[in-house]
Amino acid sequence: MAGPGGHMSPRGFLTEEEKQNMPRVTGALIKRILGYLKPYWIQFVLVFVTILLSSVVGLLPSIITGRIVDEALIGRDMKLLIQLLLMALGTLAVSQVVNVLSGYISAWISRRIIFDMKNQMYDHLQHMPHAFFTSEKQGDIITRMNSDISGVSSVISGTLTSIVSNVATVVTTLVALFSMSWQLACVGILVIPLLIIPTRSVGRTRWKLLTESQAKNDEMNQLINETLSVSGSLLVKLFTREKQEYERFVAVNEEVTQLALKEERSGRWFRVVMGMFTQIGPLLIYFAGGWFIINNLDATLTVGTVTATVALINRLYRPVESLLNIQVDFTRSLALFSRIFDYFDREIAISTPENTLTPDFIDAEIRFEHVRFGYDPEKVILKDIDFMVPAGKMYAIVGPSGSGKSTIINLIPRLYDVWDGRVFIDGVDVRDMDLTCLRSQIGMVTQDTYLFNGTIKENLLYAKEDATDEEIEAACKAASIHDFILKQPDGYETVVGNRGLKLSGGEKQRLSIARVILKDPKILILDEATSALDSISESAIQEALETLMAGRTSIVIAHRLSTILAADEIMVLSGGVIAERGTHDSLLAQGGVYKELYETQFKLVLDRELEKQKAEEQAKK
Repeated sequence: MAGPGGHMSPRGFLTEEEKQNMPRVTGALIKRILGYLKPYWIQFVLVFVTILLSSVVGLLPSIITGRIVDEALIGRDMKLLIQLLLMALGTLAVSQVVNVLSGYISAWISRRIIFDMKNQMYDHLQHMPHAFFTSEKQGDIITRMNSDISGVSSVISGTLTSIVSNVATVVTTLVALFSMSWQLACVGILVIPLLIIPTRSVGRTRWKLLTESQAKNDEMNQLINETLSVSGSLLVKLFTREKQEYERFVAVNEEVTQLALKEERSGRWFRVVMGMFTQIGPLLIYFAGGWFIINNLDATLTVGTVTATVALINRLYRPVESLLNIQVDFTRSLALFSRIFDYFDREIAISTPENTLTPDFIDAEIRFEHVRFGYDPEKVILKDIDFMVPAGKMYAIVGPSGSGKSTIINLIPRLYDVWDGRVFIDGVDVRDMDLTCLRSQIGMVTQDTYLFNGTIKENLLYAKEDATDEEIEAACKAASIHDFILKQPDGYETVVGNRGLKLSGGEKQRLSIARVILKDPKILILDEATSALDSISESAIQEALETLMAGRTSIVIAHRLSTILAADEIMVLSGGVIAERGTHDSLLAQGGVYKELYETQFKLVLDRELEKQKAEEQAKK
């Protein structure tokens, strides 16, 4: 069974990691697990009935074997022999059919439970706050969604049914054994420790070797990934390290090979020893049975009874060994559920309140009132942010890198909640609004443009799924991307690739702007919206942005002076507070942070633009 995280764990033994992270068994945990089984309790009852029936029917071939020896062979009755053989064959067939039925039902139950849990997990994760996805590793999220929840299948159709099946097999077999001959039953049971002790002793050795081998395999895979990747192989070539890396690989490969050979040797000797021990039980029963029969110590004991006992005792060994590992299987199963429940128990910190408000966003005025916030409890980013953006106006935010510009705009659609203070839209605290209503009226274009691995049209329809072709084309024309799309072989059905890798940065950004235009929000937020555009594309898109911002409340984060100059007011962020605010000329006159930014960033860009304009004018002359 796969352990937590999808790594193969040794059967019968807990790894050190599993021992350290052993879940605490509580009634609440067991009740919670059973809650997923409750909707399918009828099917579970049916599975248990089929398991019990299979265990009982599975006894019959061994018992019939005894009758074949005593009544058919010794009695020289050919007709009875054929009848008993047909009965044995029939019981085997029935047992197999019942096993298949039991397996199908348990597999159906496990798949339905996985279906339910994955739906629940996906819905839960979709409502987790943005902070969850910035702090949690994407690989861990995928592992919980796929590997861990899929592992529930082995718990339901494997661990749970295996325990029930083994218990049923042991109980029915012991009843049959003692009902035939309690003396031989005791002899057979005494052999069980001879099988268990070497199994666990050799098993520990084999799993220790397997663990070491797995670690070395991981090391070898890491070496391959590092040195044979595009970047890694280039580094090896540039520093001429081919010989050293080859020698390192040979050394690791040698260790992997030696460990594999040790494991194979221990496995072969283990099979030899176990083969001998499995025969000791039957030999002892034959000896004890022969002793009783030859010395007339038990008149009821027959050769057929001895033969049936041997057959039944062999049926007993494997289930007993499995039941001795219940604690290990049980612990791993609980660990699996604990990992899944860990995500389910993560608080959905940002959600729609019970007494929700759905404002009309008639004015869409934005107001920050003494806002304090940070991503880390020990590090404050915004200390006392207090400003108001009137409806229909465009305000620009500038400031040094890391001053908190993007943090401010993240608070507007409630990607995060403020620590102190309040954020208002149209006079309503965003924390009192319906989340869907709030975010549907906010359009954001960020530096990191994200596109799904689908067609251009599918990515655009994400903003408005019922948009007509005319609306889509109008949005793309406004974003100066329509002509580019038409030049593609498949037009609007062109697949953009994972994260839009088939498009340039400027093309992706223009598609992102077209998507926001199609959404037609009341509030517009631009975070370096033209950062990935060349001068020609920026010139074309600037007019579209001005059209888009007209009549909308807009907040723009930009390093482009042309964008900042168009703002109704500029807010300069520094040290977690708004240090300065005003127009371009008034801020320059203050000689503070803005002037410094202007001289180090904006003026250089402006000078280049002026030189370019002069060059173009001279070329025309």
